[in-house]
Amino acid sequence: MYHFFVTPDQIREGYAVIAGQDVNHIRNVLRMKPGEQIGVRDGISRSYVCAIETLDEEEVRARILTEETDSSELPARLYLFQGLPKGDKMELIIQKAVELGAYEIIPVATRRAVVKLDAKKAESKRKRWNAIAESAAKQSGRMFIPQVTKVMSLAEALDYGKGFDRNLIPYELAEDMAAARAEIAQIRPGMSVGIFIGPEGGFDTEEVELAKAHGVRPITLGRRILRTETAGMAALSVLMFHLEG
Repeated sequence: MYHFFVTPDQIREGYAVIAGQDVNHIRNVLRMKPGEQIGVRDGISRSYVCAIETLDEEEVRARILTEETDSSELPARLYLFQGLPKGDKMELIIQKAVELGAYEIIPVATRRAVVKLDAKKAESKRKRWNAIAESAAKQSGRMFIPQVTKVMSLAEALDYGKGFDRNLIPYELAEDMAAARAEIAQIRPGMSVGIFIGPEGGFDTEEVELAKAHGVRPITLGRRILRTETAGMAALSVLMFHLEG
């Protein structure tokens, strides 16, 4: 079943009204017909199974058959602070982070990042990244679309996360697995948690010390050194399993 997002005001008197780019996708790409069923989410906490009734050029109107409350979101908000990687790795990272339940993805420009984006390129990338987040949210049955923020410096990212309940930085020089388990064990439903991942080459020592000075806690993810596109996924997977268990 295909899934689409609407705003709460598009749920009206037993119907879901879909507008915008999804109309063209439903009509001309998927070539759906009246009577076919689709999934609809209101971007907050409710999902619906609907049957298409009309397909106009401006909107698709679908009758609500069943309604459910939130059943797919993690009980804590996980923020992935991702050091800018090379090539198209960020696209893969965003896709998998959304599938694993990340609440928001924050691209971070760090010292060892090879990628350097000016304002124009950064905004163009952000549009592309958010489109990938939307597609991943639809595919994985998320209740809302996680956002990819503007690119931040590490100092800006640390300031952004200063109000979170926990901030963690997987670091290759951290060795105490028992301490890492203890940190994860303290994360509870309702918390906000930042996860700071370096680019290729990781964070340099001064960046790690800066993060620690802001209350970010170094943890180990094991004895192996993980690539930047793997480290965030490993951390999110561990937290997903912990929170949903």
